Amino acid sequence: MALQKAPKAYSDEKFLKSPAARSLRIVAEYMEPQYRFRKENVRDTVVFYGSARLLPKAAANKNLRELKKMKNPSKDRLMDAQIDLEMSRYYEDTVELSRLITEWSIKQVPGNRFVVCSGGGPGIMEASNRGAKKAGGKSIGLNISLPFEQNPNPYITPALNFEFHYFFMRKFWFAYLAKALIIMPGGFGTMDELFELLTLIQTKKIRKKMPIVVYDKKFWEKVINFEELANKRLIDKEDLKLFLIADTVDEAFHYVKNDLMKHYMQQPVSLFNQQAKITPKQKKKLIKKEA
Repeated sequence: MALQKAPKAYSDEKFLKSPAARSLRIVAEYMEPQYRFRKENVRDTVVFYGSARLLPKAAANKNLRELKKMKNPSKDRLMDAQIDLEMSRYYEDTVELSRLITEWSIKQVPGNRFVVCSGGGPGIMEASNRGAKKAGGKSIGLNISLPFEQNPNPYITPALNFEFHYFFMRKFWFAYLAKALIIMPGGFGTMDELFELLTLIQTKKIRKKMPIVVYDKKFWEKVINFEELANKRLIDKEDLKLFLIADTVDEAFHYVKNDLMKHYMQQPVSLFNQQAKITPKQKKKLIKKEA
């Protein structure tokens, strides 16, 4: 009896999921996103970080109303629902900020130059993708497989919906494309991303210009005393200039927009050293602007 052909290595699922093929899986999480970003002409991103737990105002209001209708709801549950409603303003502010950034980006040549990017899940991630969609632009979701399943939110551009296994590869794609960061209120994950990127910029491992907005002074001053870190000489006073603490959507938007205009709008070369794709209509607009 003839021996059956063995499966090709790249189609052997058992092998590909084994420890022996770990390096191939890591490379795949570099090359497959790279392929898709090139295909979609994604050059630069504005990354939003923040809590996955924050709710839209309408949902938080509904939860509180339903609790109040219950017979003898616990004080703890009522307090939690009230806090959810208060914190929902950050969800709404994220939608608005993402919308403003995307609307501005669409009007540039080439259009949609700075694409909103999130972690792909709920909360602030959902809000940032939602704002971009509201503006009629693309947005990216860099999702991660977790034991407690995190599903992609419905506002991500389908062609830019990613699912990562390795946290460090996901972090790479957050940092590599980013030209600006928006840090909304969040927990461990948000602080992890903020401090990691501040460290990379502080140590000049990231050399590109990258405006960082930390949103809402009142919240962050209660959570982290940045000034005290400088006072105790644990960081340099100059390190406090690595980010701006903004209190309004307009303040955050204008800071990010002005920095991006200053440092990136005159650079015609895209990621991977590819020329940006400019349509005939955009070219005409660009020539008119330069005249």
